[in-house]
Amino acid sequence: MSKLLAIVPAYNEVDAIATTIADIQQNAPAFDVVVVDDGSTDATAQRARECGAEVVELPFNLGIGGAVQAGYLYAQDHGYDVAVQVDGDGQHMAAEIDTLLQHLRSTPGLNMVTGSRFLTPDRDGFRSSLTRRIGIRFFALLLSLITRQKVTDPTSGFRMCDRKAIELFARDYPHDYPEVEAVLMLHAHRLSRQEVPVRMRARTTGASSIRPLHSGLYMVKVLLAILIGLLRARPVVEPGDPAAVTAEPGI
Repeated sequence: MSKLLAIVPAYNEVDAIATTIADIQQNAPAFDVVVVDDGSTDATAQRARECGAEVVELPFNLGIGGAVQAGYLYAQDHGYDVAVQVDGDGQHMAAEIDTLLQHLRSTPGLNMVTGSRFLTPDRDGFRSSLTRRIGIRFFALLLSLITRQKVTDPTSGFRMCDRKAIELFARDYPHDYPEVEAVLMLHAHRLSRQEVPVRMRARTTGASSIRPLHSGLYMVKVLLAILIGLLRARPVVEPGDPAAVTAEPGI
């Protein structure tokens, strides 16, 4: 039987973490839950333990990329076959985890499946502000051109990985703008990804790390990160991995 894990990165989410964990326990009971407390200054870690989750406490705030990589290291070290990222703020619906799992299991060779809020036909659920949607569509178009595969929700953190993708992200994961850069990483390592439609909720507590006045600067930084990612040295290929894309002549 496959070992399944929900990775919940959280920073100062004491008001939302209990609801997030309860949602997973009720709607995805086959998944163990590990909360990666990213150096919170509130009682997030204590609250998560009280709710029955395993907790990895980082000694200081690493940012979302470091927290997520810590979760993948936990998944790798504890022998999990499948890991799903679920934001600690409660935006992701645990009832949709089964949608990702069924798609991952029914698609041969698929390494990662992403929940996309922009594929729902009825536009149901939270789809972000207008300015953020403009930025998301820009990066979706850019990544689609680079990877030659349609991307609709490049900033979605609602992602499920198989064992091969877990091992890749455990040894190397982008830290600054991880959702967008992780798509490029998968492409560079010849791992496959697809999207499925999911609904999301608006955040009810806390604040996003991307504030409206910082949106322009965020886009510039992500563009630079993408450029550096394309120019960086050839990805390290572990024994048994498929050849990296950059190993092909002319790419």
